[in-house]
Amino acid sequence: MFNAWIDRAEELAERFRTASPFPLLVIDDFLDTATARALLAEFPAPDAMPRSRDYVFGNKHELSSVAEQGPTSRAFYDALMGPEFQRFISTLTGTELFVDPAFHGGGFHQSGDGGFLDTHVDFNMHPLHPDWKRTLNVLLYLNEDWRPEYDGRLLVKNGADGETRAIEPLFNRGLIMVTDDRTYHGFARMSLPPGVTRKSIATYAYELVPEGSVVARTTGWAPEAAGVFKRTFARHYDRAVRIKTRVLGSATAKNR
Repeated sequence: MFNAWIDRAEELAERFRTASPFPLLVIDDFLDTATARALLAEFPAPDAMPRSRDYVFGNKHELSSVAEQGPTSRAFYDALMGPEFQRFISTLTGTELFVDPAFHGGGFHQSGDGGFLDTHVDFNMHPLHPDWKRTLNVLLYLNEDWRPEYDGRLLVKNGADGETRAIEPLFNRGLIMVTDDRTYHGFARMSLPPGVTRKSIATYAYELVPEGSVVARTTGWAPEAAGVFKRTFARHYDRAVRIKTRVLGSATAKNR
């Protein structure tokens, strides 16, 4: 399923570590072309996907049940769970990693006209596993015939005031990136014609750490060109999530 890059982890590790603006790796032709197209054919329609819980900070739909969408989706899920991919990401980072089998907060992501995701850093500890520290985001874009005027580029920067790098969401392009408290990312509001959506599949890799050794935090939003309400909400978002979790339970917490 994966192309030749899967056997080049040691070689690609240097490129990953020295990438700008933080450790990441862009992999074109992530899957063989036939598999990527079959995966796209199984991509759910937007109205079959729940709206994400990004509140005022985003406009996208997401569905975590990748393995249930068809035979190619199941095979893709199994490949991400398999020892070959685990070995690759562990070699890439120099840390023993594993992919979350529940795709909590990940899976199919899709945004149509007006879709956006404000700049943010991701939560650091899995909401349901207090000894799982989130280390990598793994993204696969499935946007055939994507035009520059659609934009939808993932904007990444090291720190809220860092220099921005733009990564186009091209068809069969993979992105593996470190996630920590300085890896800000998001995409600007898009203007898309009818029938066109920005599609990706996201999963997250974790490392095991002693429970209580890392102070947990939720998604940290840093919306740009935002009004007073959104800036205030972003500043107090972590506290609001903690209160909500105490009232409703951690199972309702959402990844970004």
